[in-house]
Amino acid sequence: MAAIAIVIVSHSKQLALGVRELAAQMVHGQVPIAVAAGIEDPENPLGTDPIQVYEAIASVFSDDGVLVLMDLGSALLSAEMAIEFLPEAQQEKVYLCEAPLVEGAIAAVVAAAAGRDIHQVMAEARGALLAKATQLGVVSRPLSVVSPITTNIESPTREIRLIVSNRLGLHARPAAQFVATAARFQSQILVRNLTRNTELVRGDSINQVTTLGVRQGHELLITATGYDADEALAALQGLFANNFGEDNVALHSPPAFHHEVTPTTHGELSGIAASPGVAIAPVVHYQPTHIAITEYHVDDPDIEWQRLQVAINTARQEIQAVFSQASLQIGDAEAAIFDAQLLFLEDPVMLEAAHQRILDNHINAEAAWQAVVDEVATSYRALEDSYLQERVDDVVDVGQRVLRLLAGNAAANLHLESPAILVATDLTPSDTAGLDPTKVLGICTTSGSATSHSAIIARTLGIPAVLGVDAQVLHLADGTIMALDGESGRAWVEPESDILDLLAAKQEAWQTAQQEARATAHQPAITRDGRQVSVFANIGSINDVQVAVASGAEGVGLLRTEFLYLDRTSAPTEEEQLLVYQAIAQVLDNRPLIIRTLDVGGDKPLPYIKVGFPEANPFLGWRGIRFCLDRPELFKTQLRAILRASVGHQIKIMLPMIASVTEVRAAKVILGEVQAELNQAGIAFDTAIKVGIMVEVPSAVAIADQLAAEVDFFSIGTNDLSQYVMASDRTNPRVANLVDALHPAVLRMVQQTVQAAHTAGISVGLCGELAADTLATPILLGLGLDELSVNPQSIPGVKQAIARLSIVESEAIVASALQQDSADHVRELISTSVTHSA
Repeated sequence: MAAIAIVIVSHSKQLALGVRELAAQMVHGQVPIAVAAGIEDPENPLGTDPIQVYEAIASVFSDDGVLVLMDLGSALLSAEMAIEFLPEAQQEKVYLCEAPLVEGAIAAVVAAAAGRDIHQVMAEARGALLAKATQLGVVSRPLSVVSPITTNIESPTREIRLIVSNRLGLHARPAAQFVATAARFQSQILVRNLTRNTELVRGDSINQVTTLGVRQGHELLITATGYDADEALAALQGLFANNFGEDNVALHSPPAFHHEVTPTTHGELSGIAASPGVAIAPVVHYQPTHIAITEYHVDDPDIEWQRLQVAINTARQEIQAVFSQASLQIGDAEAAIFDAQLLFLEDPVMLEAAHQRILDNHINAEAAWQAVVDEVATSYRALEDSYLQERVDDVVDVGQRVLRLLAGNAAANLHLESPAILVATDLTPSDTAGLDPTKVLGICTTSGSATSHSAIIARTLGIPAVLGVDAQVLHLADGTIMALDGESGRAWVEPESDILDLLAAKQEAWQTAQQEARATAHQPAITRDGRQVSVFANIGSINDVQVAVASGAEGVGLLRTEFLYLDRTSAPTEEEQLLVYQAIAQVLDNRPLIIRTLDVGGDKPLPYIKVGFPEANPFLGWRGIRFCLDRPELFKTQLRAILRASVGHQIKIMLPMIASVTEVRAAKVILGEVQAELNQAGIAFDTAIKVGIMVEVPSAVAIADQLAAEVDFFSIGTNDLSQYVMASDRTNPRVANLVDALHPAVLRMVQQTVQAAHTAGISVGLCGELAADTLATPILLGLGLDELSVNPQSIPGVKQAIARLSIVESEAIVASALQQDSADHVRELISTSVTHSA
């Protein structure tokens, strides 16, 4: 077997690593592949370095030959210069090849793995683009880059006919398996696609096999000539019988084959791949009403200022409602977009500027507000920081919302009667968060970027999206059939049958993978070395608990009760709360339900509770347990409802924002009073109900041993804990980058909390956003957490991540992570460690 090596030279490190990963998967790592790509310049990392190329060649050098594939320009010069650094004897064994980077690398590794010599490997690499062109119908002549077919008339010829049954036919990986298997035998293997009536081609050539265009249901004729013909055909038949192993692959990820959907099809539109998935449906246009502003003179500026204040207050209520709904539907991390919009509305500099314009110029509220919004948007656009530039969408979104309210217009309605692909110039974050994924099957816009908030929300909702397509799409009649592939960034107007077939196969594969992931989500999450970790759901409504159970939740680790108190003029009654808690417990069917008592105040004020004074630092203010202890009647009403609902269910009480032992004891005294009152009235409740606390304040970590003696469990809230540990507001873009739950300072706090809990013999969970980040899963396992509580849609992924890890390797990763000096270095450590162990 030849030991030929491949070196990939590119200006982009990410591109080169992606090509290497794809090529390595084709041959299961049998061929050495080195990468020399990018330069060490954070400002401009694109480029090539001759020394790096030399080191890459030296690292995989083989006397059988090294094939160097390059992208454009300086990559060629760097490669030529690198060869000069090599000893003369080695220089002759290195071959520079002009083949296309992606296709060439795949063809080369398959040929090398099949034992071809360096010249045959080069020929395969060079022929790769021609193979692609043939398959796409760009050229119709047979490939002539590989050796001609020869037959041995003295040897018997055997033949078989096979129907291709795997979902995506002989796409890249199955084709590679076919060629690698054919190459193991001495016999000459020839193959023909009977369905497409092709010529016979060589079965040991990846390029020729690819040109056959084999899809599911196609019939192939395979012949073998030679003494081991029967064995060769039996081995190939085994591949087909096993569907090329694709049923097992689909369990982990849907097969990606966007290389096969091509930019030469009639009616195709090219755009930005913003959210993966396939959609085929009629189009419906959405045109958000743009509020046109007319400036005019006003006699009474105070009335205009009042109008603007009313509109801003109403906008705040609307955004809070969007925020609440978005938290449930897309999770806390993405919903924080709307948290930022709320802060934008409260920006004193903006409000003062608008007020000043109205007073000084005697102009109407609409004109003053629009001018201020335009100024802020312009200032964001001028910034070099791409994160801050993306905030322009939010500025405009909020600005338009206030103008709409000033104009007295109703909110735009995006509810569709039947499933469709939404076509628009652009969608605001508010528009996107309100979409129903069962009705909006895809999004196609003429502007936008893959990093915009709208794109992030679309990905979280699982709606395929292609952005930045040609404006001609806006002229399509409603009802026109469109297909789009959010993975490759392409859309087709009235697609032809072959495109529909290809996309339908991809869609089916995707859906199957999703179903299989959901099925495994209902199994316990057990590490490779046998440790079971509970995976619970964070929820905020009755609807949410149904999604959680369907997603495989083993219980609810956090029920946010705030939804019962917000958007109303008075507090919910005991009976109202009782019905909701009972309904949620009923759906859980005896699974654990941890109810967090009311966590409002500070940044989440209740309109019917008078604070009496403004708070300069609401995150450090009157919130959580502090608020409840100051409003004992409100607190008692909630505790009575929880206790009454606890009969026959696994309900636990969790107290938020605990900073001292005194607070826990005070809350327990009130709970005892409520229990005594219920006893006296003869009302049943779970007398052994467990009480726990949220650990989200640094003082609670410092005295975790004392707190553990008072309660039955801990739940760590890393969202707030990260803010308090790093003294940084995560909604403030100037310091948001400091707020990272993977910072070693935060991880050490988590470690201290877990150790204190376990020493006291109580369990400890984590219900912050960190729990849903599968990159962090080895850290959380290694820290010894008993339970992770995440948003419902994250449950399948978290369970799969747990099943891939072991406690032993996770503890080793944690030991190193706690010694790192930044969150970035922790991430690098996890990525490297998990990759190596895999």
